[in-house]
Amino acid sequence: MSILVSVESAEFGYLLEKTAASKGNLSVQLTKLKDAKYILVTKSFKKNMPLTTCNISKKGEQAFKDYVNQISKYLKL
Repeated sequence: MSILVSVESAEFGYLLEKTAASKGNLSVQLTKLKDAKYILVTKSFKKNMPLTTCNISKKGEQAFKDYVNQISKYLKL
């Protein structure tokens, strides 16, 4: 989520590189975020190769802001 907050959209490969997660783990996490309606996932093709692109939703932005506020209170920042 912290990556998606800072970019307009991100391709699966970019997220894979930035998180250093396995393909399977990242896929599971993105599915959970999509099911919670925190992100929007678009599937298309780029040069005849499958392309998955993720964008944070308004609900996801708000959930992330709420999380940051709560963790800041906890850490007394």
